[in-house]
Amino acid sequence: MNMLASRFSRNAVALRSDHPLSNDEIATVAPSILANAPHESRSSRYSYIPTVDVLDALRKEGFQPFMVCQTRVRDGGMRDYTKHMLRLRHETQINNREANEVILLNSHNGQSSYQMLSGMIRFACQNGIVCGNALSDIRVPHKGDVIDQVIEGAFKVLEGFDEQTERRERMVEMVLDEGEQHAFARAALALRYDDDKPAPVTEAQLLAPRRIEDRGSDLWTTFNRLQEALTRGGLRGRNAAGRASTTRAVTGIDQNIRLNRALWVLADEMRRLRG
Repeated sequence: MNMLASRFSRNAVALRSDHPLSNDEIATVAPSILANAPHESRSSRYSYIPTVDVLDALRKEGFQPFMVCQTRVRDGGMRDYTKHMLRLRHETQINNREANEVILLNSHNGQSSYQMLSGMIRFACQNGIVCGNALSDIRVPHKGDVIDQVIEGAFKVLEGFDEQTERRERMVEMVLDEGEQHAFARAALALRYDDDKPAPVTEAQLLAPRRIEDRGSDLWTTFNRLQEALTRGGLRGRNAAGRASTTRAVTGIDQNIRLNRALWVLADEMRRLRG
């Protein structure tokens, strides 16, 4: 069984596997998911439902976790309560070439409600894409019947997978010329880097394929090349001072989701404009 553990030095610790993760495996990188009580800062009005209880309920409904991530914190006392993310696949989605995923976010320190987003995993590069716009963003506050509301939200995300798959298929069919690919890359760089400073890498570097499967010029493949280059980093370039530098991975949970969603919206808008 293949398991990819990514330990980042800055903002997050993550684990992705090709088999459903057990609670013991989850605990090695994201103990906050198994926290048995909220942080002491929460008041009596805070309805505490451990994420693991929600996860167990989702498992009974056919959802299995394949990726887990937790924000790194300097305060060791927050480690068991900090923001965390699970990416789950429904039993009907597991064996597809690109599997649709339900992204579940939560924390036990008051920084996050339960939040569900629509995602997708491309197996060629193990990239976790975040799809959709604000309409696919479902939030459940820490009060009332949290578990049932989260399960209902997960199925709402699941219901949107057909449209998500259809949009991806339209992107596959849409071939971009060289100018359109560079325009896409230029817009993607603007999403990632400050407009007041030159980007440390070029459009051509973002567009360069990392594997045979990435050589296509269709919108979907181009989007995946850009998404991987920007979120994983590792490209050599020049910083604002002209010194050699290497781009960093976007490892923070919020930052990664924000960039991912923006790239998806950009790609989907190109699809819509090309009709």
